[in-house]
Amino acid sequence: MAVPKQRTSKKKRDMRRAQHKLTVPLLIPCPHCHELKPAHRVCLSCGYYKEREVVKVN
Repeated sequence: MAVPKQRTSKKKRDMRRAQHKLTVPLLIPCPHCHELKPAHRVCLSCGYYKEREVVKVN
């Protein structure tokens, strides 16, 4: 089994962990009803995607 020869420094460890942050999901306004929705997804409030209705919403 491989064993590290040198101890990983705090700087190297922290530089690696700097990439582990959470990101906020990208939300855009729906062009039809102006509700916020994820990009490239059907709007959950009106059912429209790319200017046409793809899901019937009551």
